[in-house]
Amino acid sequence: MPFTFGLRYVLAAISFLVLTAASALAQDDVPVVAAASDLQFAVEEIAAAFEAETGMRVRLSMGSTGNFARQIREGAPFEIFMAADEQFIAELHAEGLTRDEGDLYAIGRIVIMVPHGSRLTPDADLINLAEMLSAGQITRFAIANPEHAPYGMRAREALVARGLWEEVQRFLVIGENVSQAAQFALSGNAEGGIIAYSLALAPQVAQRGVHALIPAEMHAPLRQRMALLQGAGPVAEAFYAYLMAPSARAIMARYGFDLPGA
Repeated sequence: MPFTFGLRYVLAAISFLVLTAASALAQDDVPVVAAASDLQFAVEEIAAAFEAETGMRVRLSMGSTGNFARQIREGAPFEIFMAADEQFIAELHAEGLTRDEGDLYAIGRIVIMVPHGSRLTPDADLINLAEMLSAGQITRFAIANPEHAPYGMRAREALVARGLWEEVQRFLVIGENVSQAAQFALSGNAEGGIIAYSLALAPQVAQRGVHALIPAEMHAPLRQRMALLQGAGPVAEAFYAYLMAPSARAIMARYGFDLPGA
């Protein structure tokens, strides 16, 4: 009897270890998608629909396109890269880090957005921002980091186009990515900021303020491209294909993205 009990205990322990290892392996098999912060709400919705329709799951990592490109060069285990600026995909492809040149999946836009109660009025040509800067009524204004975040780069270009860049710089609150810039802009500690149109349209953000769409002519286009990275597996391939499907494109359109071929 002692021997039988011991054998059962050992077999149970082995079974537990096998199941635990299988569970860990399954978790490791879930591909990680590096997605630009402007996609936060849109790609979360797409990933949920993908899982509901296919039973397959992806993990989303949201952040600055420039930072993700650096991490990929350093060996980060992403399988899909959804960049906010296609130039980053082109550079990674030239370095042999993506399977191919990828696909243009959207064209983004920027807005000026202010929290409810702000003295700043959002207008497409940034006229009120110019007036308030001249009157010394701006204390903080948020944008994403223009050194590595494409939406920060386009915000800077729009401010340069209006001749406001030099004057506004000392009031800038810099977000690591455009999602953080939106948090800063709507925190109540800033008069507003320039953020992604896709974030401004998300109900969680829209309820906190008002926005105006900045003309596309005031900045370089936000041509957003994605690519499979070397080593991407079948689930990543399936999700990549799903991102180009009509249901996913409809979600992207609802968040204000212009769609290639639409």
